[in-house]
Amino acid sequence: MALRIFLMRHGETEWSTSGQHTGRVDIPLTENGEREARRLGDRLAQTKFDHVLVSPLQRARHTCELAGCGERAEIEPDLIEWDNGDYAGQTHAEVFKQRPGWNLFRDGCPHGESPAEISARCDRLIGRLVTLDGNVALFSHSHFGRVLGVRWIGLPVQMGHHFILNTASRSVLCYQHDRIDDPVIESWNG
Repeated sequence: MALRIFLMRHGETEWSTSGQHTGRVDIPLTENGEREARRLGDRLAQTKFDHVLVSPLQRARHTCELAGCGERAEIEPDLIEWDNGDYAGQTHAEVFKQRPGWNLFRDGCPHGESPAEISARCDRLIGRLVTLDGNVALFSHSHFGRVLGVRWIGLPVQMGHHFILNTASRSVLCYQHDRIDDPVIESWNG
């Protein structure tokens, strides 16, 4: 069976609502985020997953559980969110006051991950994913998922700036005509 990767972003958190960079701060889902995760589970119910991988952070793990995939889930450390370093907890507006024109996907974060580091992490994960067959569920985060999407199709990490992932969204990465030399994005941010 051809590889199809279902990339799910976690449900809403207080900081996803306020626009704060969460990064690796391990905060829980809101009540609405839990509802979103259950609705995501309804959308996934007709899909049989051969592998389920989840970020170690609780917002992704809880989304996975509420979506009905928790029993089979394996923690995958490379699915953890982009390390926001000194910018964790700050909004874009707060960061722009210190650093006008800042762009995470181009500039990274002081004392956090650089674009080259997260790109290498995504490439390492992709290297393992392409050895799998069937439907693979990934429960992860916004910025990491955006980088994974662009790296899947061979674009540089900086292009992740142009791909939005809403909370509790589902995207599908696969191959055109099942050709492993032709990776594509089948759907995004659904």
